[in-house]
Amino acid sequence: MTNERKKIIIDTDPGVDDAMAIFVALQSPDVEVIGLTTIYGNVYTTLATRNALHLLEVAGRTDIPVAEGSHVTITNGTKLRIADFVHGTDGLGNQNFPPPEGKAIEQNATEFLVQQANLYPGEVTVVALGPLTNIALAIQRDPAFVKNIGQIAVLGGAFAVNGNVNPASEANIFGDPDAADIVFTSGADILAVGINVTHQVVLTDADRNRLAESNGKFAKYISKIMDVYFDYHHDAYNIKGVYLHDPTTLLVAIDPSLITYTEGAVRVQTTGITRGLTLFYNKQKRFAEVTEWSDKPSVKVAVTVDAPAVVKLVMERLMNS
Repeated sequence: MTNERKKIIIDTDPGVDDAMAIFVALQSPDVEVIGLTTIYGNVYTTLATRNALHLLEVAGRTDIPVAEGSHVTITNGTKLRIADFVHGTDGLGNQNFPPPEGKAIEQNATEFLVQQANLYPGEVTVVALGPLTNIALAIQRDPAFVKNIGQIAVLGGAFAVNGNVNPASEANIFGDPDAADIVFTSGADILAVGINVTHQVVLTDADRNRLAESNGKFAKYISKIMDVYFDYHHDAYNIKGVYLHDPTTLLVAIDPSLITYTEGAVRVQTTGITRGLTLFYNKQKRFAEVTEWSDKPSVKVAVTVDAPAVVKLVMERLMNS
């Protein structure tokens, strides 16, 4: 049985929907979570680490290592965009949980990613739920990483739709566009799940009430931390529910039959007012000139998702906990 379980490292900036994704992963029988690596995004990296340790304690899974990731972008940028207005100042709905007892391991996220890919060549899936700095650093550190890593499922990009930070950019790519461009052009097996797909997956106010009323440990916890997240979505998008970005990406990484995807090259704009824009090139036309697009490897980009199936899986796994 053990061999059949998919080894997953979740690179995360918890985050309300990160918490959901982590719990869903821990409740998935076909998954072995072999580690969490942390990154800034919803909160700063230090707090992301604290939240990751806290969530594993809530889940009773302190056996899973947490490796702390980068505090700066790949170009050493320190002016980070933190989405605390979406998830609460503490990243978990302003519940002010007591600090976790556990600590991150000695290795940093990059070292951990490289080590695990070397230990289990072709077997580890990285589910990247924040800016891609840690992944890009692993690619730079070890030339064999792109071959050793199984798949990198990236929550990121806004393919042919407006972004959610500004009209051009989605938050995770905007968080470190240079890192994202390194990852997308690395030649690794990459599946990008953008907000063009995750905005189709909505957990409604009614679903939330079902979570609150269920006996599931994770369901109760999640429904408790969701106030800020729901308020933000009601205000920003005028919808009666929340988008399930992170749980969707996680579930799709486990079961690709939940989506359809197209393949082509993806580049990321790194400067100007479209900084963070993800542009997909379908390779249908061969251009004569040599450009920044020539000979770039293809990645998979999700185009449709079975939203009801994703929501059903999320609900079931949180309630049966």
